[in-house]
Amino acid sequence: PPDAALMHGPKGMTDPKPLAELNELREWVFRIGSAADLNALALELFRVHAEWNPVYRGFIEALGVEPRSVQDAASIPCLPITLFRSQRVLLDGLTPVLSFTSSGTTGAVTSTHHVPWPEHYERSFLTSFRAVYGEPSEWRILALLPSYLERQGSSLVYMAERLIAASGDPVSGFYLSQYADLAEVLRQSEAEGQKTLLLGVTFALLDLAERFPMPLRHTVIMETGGMKGRRLEIVREELHAILKNAFQVGAIHSEYGMTELLS
Repeated sequence: PPDAALMHGPKGMTDPKPLAELNELREWVFRIGSAADLNALALELFRVHAEWNPVYRGFIEALGVEPRSVQDAASIPCLPITLFRSQRVLLDGLTPVLSFTSSGTTGAVTSTHHVPWPEHYERSFLTSFRAVYGEPSEWRILALLPSYLERQGSSLVYMAERLIAASGDPVSGFYLSQYADLAEVLRQSEAEGQKTLLLGVTFALLDLAERFPMPLRHTVIMETGGMKGRRLEIVREELHAILKNAFQVGAIHSEYGMTELLS
């Protein structure tokens, strides 16, 4: 298993101790059963990063924070997002397997999240998906993600790719601007009674709603990502009202994340 191999430390890790600790903490994430568990895990991760993450260590030193004085998760100093744009935020000795980048909607310089263990991210979102929706294999998953597909390094696209693969449905897949094709697949899914998840960036879902309104009885619509400069921003209540009316559904689901925290 990947975790067993990581216990020996990646090439360049001068001290395997923090890596062994992290492997134990990474498993702890999936055994949290209470607020106390979450608080304890957060404090352990804080302690590791305060010692082994040079960017975070420098940040709390500049604040004058003594790590031993932090006794609860709410008191942990949060690293400013701007540092993800200018610094390599990663524990000493770790090598990222991949790097995710932000969409750049708030400025020309994008944030970068270096990920040493993609399998941990995958386990996290698959566990979350199953907790709410059941097995991905029960679903047809359609991803309407223009703007994300048009650039490299999107954690959202990475997540959608893995969910689409886990669905095992040959019709599951990505759509860039093929609204007519997507509408036809939705009609087919409805005719088949196939449980379908339509994950769409907000502006694209509004485009679909205007061009191809239809009743969706077997489809969950999940909006994400905002307008990305393609449309005027609107409040979520208005957005959901438009989509519920166009597709005659009782609720709209939402998925929001950020590069610095994974989607």
